[in-house]
Amino acid sequence: MSFSMLQRSFKEDQKRYPRVRTAYAQKSEVIKNQLLAKGLKLDGLQIYLRVFKFEKELELWGRNSNIEKFKKIKTVEVCATSGKLGPKRKQGDLQIPEGFYHIDRFNPVSNFYLSLGINYPNKSDRILGVKSRLGGDIFIHGDCVTIGCVPITDNLIKELYVYCVEAKNQGQKSIPVTIFPAKLSADKYAVLKENAQNEGDKLNLWKSLKKGYDLFDKNRKLPSIQFLPSGQYQVGE
Repeated sequence: MSFSMLQRSFKEDQKRYPRVRTAYAQKSEVIKNQLLAKGLKLDGLQIYLRVFKFEKELELWGRNSNIEKFKKIKTVEVCATSGKLGPKRKQGDLQIPEGFYHIDRFNPVSNFYLSLGINYPNKSDRILGVKSRLGGDIFIHGDCVTIGCVPITDNLIKELYVYCVEAKNQGQKSIPVTIFPAKLSADKYAVLKENAQNEGDKLNLWKSLKKGYDLFDKNRKLPSIQFLPSGQYQVGE
């Protein structure tokens, strides 16, 4: 790797690709206006993504270093789905994962226009899933097709991709993504439990997700997430 490449910022590196340059040309002003409306700015931007499978929604939240709590920037439609409610446990099950994840890679030349990789399988998945058949390559991407990913339109992936590039370029080391079976209000959580009363794997996961959901809705701050030897999550403030 050359010295000039070492000096290139993440944003500059991404903008070498035509689709990313197009996204910036079309979405930079839109994003600045969205942030302005929420009292936020690009400098020091940190973001958080929540995905709700049942509602087919993706929420984008943001904060700046001088703002303690996250603010919801917008909600976008997840325009295709596969599988059913519950975690992904093996390759080929068509399931969209559920759990606490983060963006682990950026693909500016995706087959699905632009894509943001989710770090499935995480530590929990590797313990609880089918060993050697966990699968992978789970993305938030464009093109509105899926066999286990989180698809949005090409127009919206341009916007979300720029948000994520900016956050990483501003120093956010990890962009968290929590994937829920549904919006875990008390009523919806009760229905989920009733429908899965003999499925301990789902119930244990959903209990942890419910705690994370409630803490974030209460505090507008990210909960702390730890992985237990059992594969379960330990969720706290």
